[in-house]
Amino acid sequence: MRTDTGQVIHLADYRPTDFVLERVDLTFELDPTETKVEARLIFHRRPGADPAAPIVLDGDELTLSGLLLDQVELDPSRYDATAESLTVRDLPESAPFELTITTVINPEANTQLMGLYRTGGIYCTQCEAEGFRRITYFPDRPDVLAPFTVNIIADKDANPLLLSNGNFLGGAGYGPGKHFAAWFDPHPKPSYLFALVAGDLGVVEDTFTTMSGREVVLKIYVEHGKEPRAAYAMDALKRSMKWDEERFGREYDLDIFMIVAVSDFNMGAMENKGLNVFNDKYVLADPELATDADYANIETIIAHEYFHNWTGNRITCRDWFQLCLKEGLTVYRDHEFSSDQRSRPVKRIAEVRHLKSEQFPEDGGPLAHPVRPTTYREINNFYTTTVYEKGSEVTRMIATLLGKDGFKKGMDLYFDRHDGQAVTIEDFVKCFEDTSGRDLTQFSLWYHQAGTPLVTASGSYDAAAGSFTLSLEQMTPATPGQPSKEPMHIPLSLALFGENGGKLEPSSVDGAEYAGEVLHLTGRTQTVVFHGIGSRPVVSINRSFSAPINLHFDQSPADLAHLARHETDHFARWQALTDLALPNLLKAARDAREGKPVVCEATFVETLIAAAADDSLEPAFRAQALALPSESDIARELGGNNDPDAIHAGRQAILKQIADAGKDVFAGLYAAMTTSGDFSPDAKSAGLRALRNTALTYLSHAEQTPARAKAAFDAANNMTDLSHALTILAHRFPDSAETSEALAGFRDRFAENALVIDKWFAIQAGIPGAKTLERVRTLMDDPLFKRTNPNRMRSLVGTFAFANPTGFGRADGEGYRFLARQILDIDERNPQLAARILTSMRSWRSLEPARAELARAALTEIEQAAALSTDVRDIVERTLKG
Repeated sequence: MRTDTGQVIHLADYRPTDFVLERVDLTFELDPTETKVEARLIFHRRPGADPAAPIVLDGDELTLSGLLLDQVELDPSRYDATAESLTVRDLPESAPFELTITTVINPEANTQLMGLYRTGGIYCTQCEAEGFRRITYFPDRPDVLAPFTVNIIADKDANPLLLSNGNFLGGAGYGPGKHFAAWFDPHPKPSYLFALVAGDLGVVEDTFTTMSGREVVLKIYVEHGKEPRAAYAMDALKRSMKWDEERFGREYDLDIFMIVAVSDFNMGAMENKGLNVFNDKYVLADPELATDADYANIETIIAHEYFHNWTGNRITCRDWFQLCLKEGLTVYRDHEFSSDQRSRPVKRIAEVRHLKSEQFPEDGGPLAHPVRPTTYREINNFYTTTVYEKGSEVTRMIATLLGKDGFKKGMDLYFDRHDGQAVTIEDFVKCFEDTSGRDLTQFSLWYHQAGTPLVTASGSYDAAAGSFTLSLEQMTPATPGQPSKEPMHIPLSLALFGENGGKLEPSSVDGAEYAGEVLHLTGRTQTVVFHGIGSRPVVSINRSFSAPINLHFDQSPADLAHLARHETDHFARWQALTDLALPNLLKAARDAREGKPVVCEATFVETLIAAAADDSLEPAFRAQALALPSESDIARELGGNNDPDAIHAGRQAILKQIADAGKDVFAGLYAAMTTSGDFSPDAKSAGLRALRNTALTYLSHAEQTPARAKAAFDAANNMTDLSHALTILAHRFPDSAETSEALAGFRDRFAENALVIDKWFAIQAGIPGAKTLERVRTLMDDPLFKRTNPNRMRSLVGTFAFANPTGFGRADGEGYRFLARQILDIDERNPQLAARILTSMRSWRSLEPARAELARAALTEIEQAAALSTDVRDIVERTLKG
């Protein structure tokens, strides 16, 4: 484990390598503890480079065991080898040369799960971002691209499968008890996209015929006996391939596409060229074991990694500062895919919920950074919601600015112009400028400025003039390293609604560009006048969340209720309901803290229940509408001096009042929203289950007894209903006999299924209240708990820290101290996992003073530890400093 403080890397320091890599030939002789890696690398010096410059290759915990130059052993005086680098001097000035580098590595001992590791009898790689340097010395950076040939030698019985990137060249026996396989990837790629998998796995096979008529072999590898559970993943893959052809004109380019599912994996999945490696939770599903959310996640992540074939693989990043160019862009693509496969407004609501709960706090805290950062110490720490989700929102805004056809033209040029290249954000944006003729200089500030802009709006209606005046002001708060910000180009989707609920169309608009119902806010302040408005309008701003902003617009409850009933953009309908809810929830938190009675506004309750009962609205939408803003949403809106116990108590009181007022409606929904026949994960059936389970949640508040939830648990014939009922029992009635019986029965029933037991751990980690910490400690001693498995650690420790404000944030600080000790323990094995769980502390300064001081003390304990990985040190220092 690297325990140095980490060198700070600056975007401004970028320059190309002195040497061009022409070809990579790799030979692996696999062994659990002594894998021999031979890398034959052909280079030539870049024209214009210093003719005396040595070549410097990256390493990480490596030991050199052999080095040849043009097949001749190199004199030790001509090179320096350390665990972190290999420097070779006196190389040819212009002619190509070949370095043959031999290293021996220990996959079994690689608990970091970066580079080549072995777990559960399976050899697996994870090379993004800088894992390849743990395999061999290499110019491990994304702008070094070359074709790879890979030879794998291994014990035949233990490793019947030998997989790597590209097309299969062939294989045969290789001495007593061994065999080999050869693979060739003709598409030049950076080392972070390299993959190798070896072991004994089952396979699901299919084919896909591309739009040009080529047949592609599709294979998904899983543990033996789990093949039927990969059927939905295969279906999602084929739909993704077809959609990418139809929407973006992108055809797959190899003869075979493979997915391998493994249980020990730091990430969700990895898009290695032609050989995607997945966390098995995003591949395996069947009705008994997977929830509707699991099916949706599988569909989304399968699509995301496949879409990377063009946005990330064929066109990759020049450097890691451009990470959003592949991740944010590909998230946008997978969001669009899922929206087309399911309900677009419901998908958009889910996207914005996630953005606001995860990215907005990141943007407003010590870990804030631009979508395209300018410095980093540990690149693994920049796989953030800002890069992914906000990066997606920036791409979405380009589509909003240019329109569907204009965006498609820009993407077509991007694919044509930069295929096979490692490029920058500027290259990407230039394609849209060239096809549209629009200057995107100011818009590009979205890539360069951190923080969430606040747009303040106010309006006035002049009946005599028949005009409506809208005043807008934007401000982006200071963030670490960026004390002052320039005005952004903010596209605001906007519509005016009349008293009868119909849209009001202005005859003309002054003060801003307004076309296609999109108003372009470009100044720090702007006054916009809409002419030809015959009655006082109700204004809907930022429809479909056209820009990732905070909007402050004082609207009366009556106006918000009007939008909640008449808006044609269903996302904006949901937003109006949320805007009705938030003032009630904020006041409830303050009143609960001061010991005052919590009273909910009648207009909000009536409007929400009316939406729940409106059969013209799809069930999935109504379920989203009834899901009140979370406790973390409330804390974010309160802004500071937050008391998690008061926020929880206030929200529970509001839920109870809504439940009591709408009890008959919720009982009716619970009875009516049923699905017949066998379980199906389709969007319509999932929506019915979502609304039925939401009604069950409210009924548990109205009835104040576990009886109905226990009956639902006993009757459930699918994991969605079963896990939801168990969550209600555990979170609402944790000490009841019904809950104890259900938890024990669930564990006994699914003890052999790791992914389902992850749910069992997570449900209990999320139980509100101070007593949950002791439950978490007890669960860590359960025989089913496995500290070395990232999924298991995330399900228990991660859920407790990220999703249980009252348990984790208990007033005595024990939750923070517990996390500090867990971070130090995890860091010794898996720094990347430790750093990611530690980001749960990013909003500690927003706590009330006593808790904030206890949180600071826990962070200081981590910071002062004798040996910290670069990953954790980077996060803890920025969290304390910000």
